[in-house]
Amino acid sequence: MKVSVLFTPADFSALAAQSLDDSVCVVFDILRATTSIVSALDQGAEAILPVREIDEALAVRAADPSVLLAGERDGLRIGRSITGGVEFDLGNSPREFTASRVRGRHIAITTTNGTRALQACRHARCVLASSFLNLSATARRIPTLGASRVLLVCSGTHENAAYEDALAAGALSSLLARHHGALDHDDSAPMARGLFDAASTNLAEALAASQNGRRLLRIPELAADVAYCSQVDSIGSVVMADGDGWLRNLPVSVS
Repeated sequence: MKVSVLFTPADFSALAAQSLDDSVCVVFDILRATTSIVSALDQGAEAILPVREIDEALAVRAADPSVLLAGERDGLRIGRSITGGVEFDLGNSPREFTASRVRGRHIAITTTNGTRALQACRHARCVLASSFLNLSATARRIPTLGASRVLLVCSGTHENAAYEDALAAGALSSLLARHHGALDHDDSAPMARGLFDAASTNLAEALAASQNGRRLLRIPELAADVAYCSQVDSIGSVVMADGDGWLRNLPVSVS
């Protein structure tokens, strides 16, 4: 099993021209899209469809008015001023996706980077959305998926790398190596592991020091998201896309 890390949007955008028939793509947008997706499904959401554009989310709602709309632009919930009249039900804070809001519901979500990364991987053998919250569950599941290549996809920020996504990729690479033996890899995996090893003693502090962490901490109603997103293994489920691109919880993870 060969493990590679894709650090930037330019890296994951290049996947469109590649065959991913024998690849598992694990997508990270720690602050905050994949953390919110993992949280929403853990709170009982039925399925979540990541879409790139606001108009796509609105089209999903038009086809099925029961679908909840979630998403952000520049960190803030999408509102009427952007859509021309429709207020999204949820933003992109994982703390918004409570059981009372999402249990049993289908959700269409669009974010600045995370949903772009998920869409870029859609033709892979398997697409997983992961976070620090369900990192070990993801690591346990990957070897059962029968792929020879694992791509750890960092969503980044706009067109740049994001420190917190690289940390998560390094953490997952370390778990795979620890629990499943020696891995084939290019230089990207040990680079990410080195970043994680340096930050692992205080992950919350590392996320708070990141560009996205600092930005969220300046927004009073979103500041608590940083600590929330730094929790490790608080959720034991694995999130994978089905054949139509909807993200769902897999059955209880294997050991």
